[in-house]
Parts: sequence; structure tokens; C-alpha cells
Amino acid sequence: MEAKAIAKGLRISPIRARLVADMIRGKNVGEALNILVNVNNKAAQLTKKVLDSAIANAVNNNGAEAETLYVKEARVDAGPVMKRHFFDSRSHIGHRNHRTSHIHIVVATRN
Repeated sequence: MEAKAIAKGLRISPIRARLVADMIRGKNVGEALNILVNVNNKAAQLTKKVLDSAIANAVNNNGAEAETLYVKEARVDAGPVMKRHFFDSRSHIGHRNHRTSHIHIVVATRN
């Protein structure tokens, strides 16, 4: 059985968040949580919150045991881009794109 959790519109670049998602894909949830606690960046904190939510969904909604769960899918998609402009040198307009992410995590029981 599967359970999923999604966090949308997170203020972190998808490229940075994918580095963390690649580390936990396919791991047991206990091992994945240990990895996320020991990685010191913003993406790990956000991914840990989504993973905790997916585990809680599996335990409370489906009656699964947390020890038998593993990360079946960890995916980071690009969200909307907030485009900001500022005055640059020589009267030009500079651009700065603030990218956002959608983090999808699916946990399932091992057979």
C-alpha cells in the first residue's frame, strides 16, 4: 500500500532540492530520516517535513507500520517563478528569478 505527501510552492530552487531527493530515493524511511537530519541545508529540512507527513499518512490512513515503509518515489518539480526586476548599471534593468519547487514523496510497504 502507498501513501503520499506533497508540498507546493516552496521557496527553494528545484535544482538544489533535487540533490536531496536523490539521496533518499529507494531507502527505508528510518535511513532516509537519518540522512535528512544530518544534511545541513534548507532542502533537507523541507524534504524531512514532507517525508514525515507521508509517513503519518501511511500510518494513520492505511494502518501501515512505520518500520516496513520505504521511499518509493521522491520527486521535485519546478513551481511558478517569481520574476523580479532591479535597476542595473548604465540605466539597464536587471532580472532576478526566484524559483519555487513542488516536492512529492510516496512511501510504500516492502513486500
